[in-house]
Amino acid sequence: MFKKILIANRGEIACRVIKTARKMGIKTVAVYSDADKNALHVRMADEAVHIGPPPANQSYIVMDKILDAIKATGAEAVHPGYGFLSENPVFAKKLEDLGVAFIGPPASAIEAMGDKITSKKLAQEAGVSTVPGYMGLIADADEAVKISGEIGYPVMIKASAGGGGKGMRIAWNDQEAREGFQSSKNEAKNSFGDDRIFIEKFVTQPRHIEIQVLGDKHGACLYLNERECSIQRRNQKVIEEAPSPFLDEATRKAMGEQSVALAKAVDYCSAGTVEFIVDGDRNFYFLEMNTRLQVEHPVTELITGIDLVEQMIRVAWGEKLAMKQEDIGINGWAMESRLYAEDPYRNFLPSIGRLTRYRPPEEEATPSYAVRNDTGVFEGGEISMFYDPMIAKLCSWAPTRGEAIEVMRNALDGFEVEGIGHNLPFCAAVMDHPKFVAGDISTAFIEEEYPEGFEGVTLGAPALKRLAAAAASMNMIVEGRAAKISGAMRNHMRRVDPNWVVLIGGEKFDTVVAEGQGGWDVTLEGETWRVETDWTPGMSLARATVGGEPIVAKIDVGTGGARVRYRGADMKVQVLTPRQAELAAMMPVKTPPDTSKMLLCPMPGLIVSVDVEVGQEVQEGQVLAVVEAMKMENVLRAEKKAVVTKINCEAGASLMVDDVIMEFE
Repeated sequence: MFKKILIANRGEIACRVIKTARKMGIKTVAVYSDADKNALHVRMADEAVHIGPPPANQSYIVMDKILDAIKATGAEAVHPGYGFLSENPVFAKKLEDLGVAFIGPPASAIEAMGDKITSKKLAQEAGVSTVPGYMGLIADADEAVKISGEIGYPVMIKASAGGGGKGMRIAWNDQEAREGFQSSKNEAKNSFGDDRIFIEKFVTQPRHIEIQVLGDKHGACLYLNERECSIQRRNQKVIEEAPSPFLDEATRKAMGEQSVALAKAVDYCSAGTVEFIVDGDRNFYFLEMNTRLQVEHPVTELITGIDLVEQMIRVAWGEKLAMKQEDIGINGWAMESRLYAEDPYRNFLPSIGRLTRYRPPEEEATPSYAVRNDTGVFEGGEISMFYDPMIAKLCSWAPTRGEAIEVMRNALDGFEVEGIGHNLPFCAAVMDHPKFVAGDISTAFIEEEYPEGFEGVTLGAPALKRLAAAAASMNMIVEGRAAKISGAMRNHMRRVDPNWVVLIGGEKFDTVVAEGQGGWDVTLEGETWRVETDWTPGMSLARATVGGEPIVAKIDVGTGGARVRYRGADMKVQVLTPRQAELAAMMPVKTPPDTSKMLLCPMPGLIVSVDVEVGQEVQEGQVLAVVEAMKMENVLRAEKKAVVTKINCEAGASLMVDDVIMEFE
């Protein structure tokens, strides 16, 4: 077996590979840019080599720098993770020439199947059903518009060397096709060093279901069931699960066998994924093959018990697969929620900064449930603008889908992240959404269910009552502590009044709180709730049982009340005396400043272009500026007709959230 491997990647996937290598007794080498010198993967590895400045095209995707690191450390093999150089056949060939093992498929398979255009042609030649599209290279935006019109809108504009949602746009008309072609081309060049673009028909109401395959160098190839990846935004997956709630056994078998046949056609070995679009009648269409480890591989590992990274390493060493197709089963259900450094309240735009608090739920594995968190960050670390915004993958497992969802709900409630915008509230909202719970989903789920963007969760009356009862009990704990003045005699302790008014979620609850043995009895609206909790003032996470049901809520106590976050809801909670509540109702509400005549920068990023001038009249929907952050271009458009009166920045400027780009009249 290899004695030392280099991981040509960063973040959580580098940490993930290091864990398995450590388990196998293999030494690891990390590589890092200036931005990652204090990163977790650097700390975890046995050795680390600096490879350049923060931009990926000056560090992580510069082959010569990776090769120099291999030579300097004597690494015998390279695991590429995903993204960066993972699907670059030139890199795999260079390793082969150097006598270093590539922990992935051969360069010929990467070239044949990793390239989206080539893989589509091969699939068509093999008789695989594919989505209609234009597989040739597209010269310019005019040709893109012409081809899109011939295919018929809507169309998907995709980077040939793409992945992870980079270089992908949906166009519904000529204007969007023209703009989407250029943006996809720019993103593809910056992310992959390859700006080739192709166009295919966009299938409405599709489900994105993929098959995990695993092959060795001796001709064996298996499929490890499927993953449902339909919860996406901007073509990037947010929540995945295995198995799919939609497939039946016959469809699963057909998709699996077709995936294996396709892999064998190119002598595929190592782990790979064949992606399909599946319509409402379970017709499936080949999309592409990812010749690498997928981000969402943990859910497959959880239902099969197979460590895919270990298998990749063993295959690269030359071992035969130790299992056969009949050995692959489905044990229970697994969910994955991707924690992104992006603000769901700002249309999921990237967020950067310091993680002032980062405390994931405890990882556990029991016969009845499991919680797993693959991460590459730590409390106090920085989230950089230079890389993908995903910072962790929270996974749950349980015997049934409903139980796996419930485990995920509790894990999300107990995940503490502060200092940056993040999508934990959105993930929590999805877990409670009736359509998701029913398995009634498609890749259009987010845009259909949140057409105006995510605005938080409004809790129903039962949840608000439970939280109100918990808040009243916690207030009694605070008041009880305050009553015990240091040095005072017991008979001089201040009596704590049992009557309190709880203001939460726009509702008002009159409560009476009585201390009982081991807990509190809270009466509100004629009903008494038993509350048990070990919470003490200063704890940021409150765990309680209210009426026999567990609650985990994040608590941030401040002046005038507390901020409480629970199941995707973010609320201010006040516990007042009856007289304080009367006076609070008379307080005026502060009016937010008017920014309707300003274009504010929605995220920290780099201004790629300013597309208007002072004095110019702009129309609704017109492009005003383009901002790049975390390898994604974001086009900012006019919300209404106006005249530009002032422009505060130019192309190349770095801006923070809410910096004023331009003003209007």
